[in-house]
Amino acid sequence: MTRRVFLFEMLLIAAALAATAVLYPHMPARVPTHWNFRFHPDGYSSKLALFWIGPGLMAGVMLLTWILPWLSPKKFEIESFRSTYGLAMLITFGIVAYINVFLLWAAVDSPINAGKAICGGVCVFVALFGNLLGKVRRNFYLGVRTPWTLANERVWYATHRFAAKTFVAAGLLGLLLSVIGLYLWAMFSLLAGGLVPAVYSLVYYKQLERSGELGEEITREPGR
Repeated sequence: MTRRVFLFEMLLIAAALAATAVLYPHMPARVPTHWNFRFHPDGYSSKLALFWIGPGLMAGVMLLTWILPWLSPKKFEIESFRSTYGLAMLITFGIVAYINVFLLWAAVDSPINAGKAICGGVCVFVALFGNLLGKVRRNFYLGVRTPWTLANERVWYATHRFAAKTFVAAGLLGLLLSVIGLYLWAMFSLLAGGLVPAVYSLVYYKQLERSGELGEEITREPGR
């Protein structure tokens, strides 16, 4: 994480804390924090929880951005794709900040449906995250981390090239479906975008296993 990104995230956390504090007196004792598949509130928490759900989670993502590279075991280091990792964590920080905005909006009884707004934002996040997947090297924190991708580098790269396409397609399709009001189908789109690569990793692993190619480990992505 660069100093500029660190300062930017610190400013957003401070802004989130200030906004929560200013709106706090205008909130009811319990505020909506979860919506069902019809985007009706079905889960409520104490308004004090908004400090943890918003600024707290944002600070948690920022902390993880620093600590995960240090925690990475050998042969699964993040250093080999550090810039991509930093961008992925920044996008994750961004979606947490975005969700916090609409949680605060819902807490003060805004007419805007926060659940629907969050659904659209998550679709954009999935598309942006998918655009990075083809550059993610084998690790324990980011990407399609199935037993088969972690077991074999060739399966990892093939799966992530494929997942980059399915994530972007699922995110964009989900966003389109959200715009026209088909929110449930948008969620199905996101679910499919994540599950299909996981199945692909198993199929490709078994294909290599049958052909006796599993032992042919590589140290970098083919063609690079």
